[in-house]
Amino acid sequence: MAPSLRIALVGLLVLSAVMLAAWLVQRRTRNAGIVDVLWAAGLGALAVAYGFGAEGWGPRRAVVAVLAGAWSLRLTWHLARRVASEREDGRYAAMRESLGARLDRVMFFFFQAQAVLDVLLSLAFLVPAAAPEAGFGLELFVALALWLVMIVGQTVADRQLAAWRADPANRGRTCRAGLWRYSRHPNYFFEWLHWIVYPVLALGLPWGWATWFAPALMLFLVLKVTGIPAAGAQSRRSRAEDYREN
Repeated sequence: MAPSLRIALVGLLVLSAVMLAAWLVQRRTRNAGIVDVLWAAGLGALAVAYGFGAEGWGPRRAVVAVLAGAWSLRLTWHLARRVASEREDGRYAAMRESLGARLDRVMFFFFQAQAVLDVLLSLAFLVPAAAPEAGFGLELFVALALWLVMIVGQTVADRQLAAWRADPANRGRTCRAGLWRYSRHPNYFFEWLHWIVYPVLALGLPWGWATWFAPALMLFLVLKVTGIPAAGAQSRRSRAEDYREN
């Protein structure tokens, strides 16, 4: 078995065990937000593991590890602070209310699904990290530019939202500051942009086309599953009239 595939398999087993422990923790704390923190951290851990242990060209492995690792570190820290300082995310609170006695069983499979999702998305890191072809071209500079736009955009959007929420005058109102004036979900846009970086980096490499699976899957999840639909539903529950007017 190729080293990179071995890393992915071991990563799945480790993340599954981590998510099991996290599921047990959330049963006690009644805060499922920990799953988001570990989801982001797991992706960074896989990227760094590919960077150290995959069989591809060393400089490209290093680029993948640094870019994905830095993205993961920022997002993990941001989510961890939010989970530690705020009540449980409204999405999960709504699940507790609607699922009743089925909650623990559904949460178990939901937590485990995040481990599987991490490994599937990490294929975007694996392909460029495992490619033996040496040398960079224009794709490196495009990928770096996209990554820089993404990280700045995410950081600015998160800080603007945090500042909005911290002002008591904005209680019950939808954020309209900065980037949020132009989009209801600038954070999701920049999150999706992050997943374009690795297909660009993999242009011309063997199996490079397969890396487009990651941004396609993230776009589907953001638009149809756990992203915008869930966030919109929570906004309608907490500030229905203001959200409709936004």
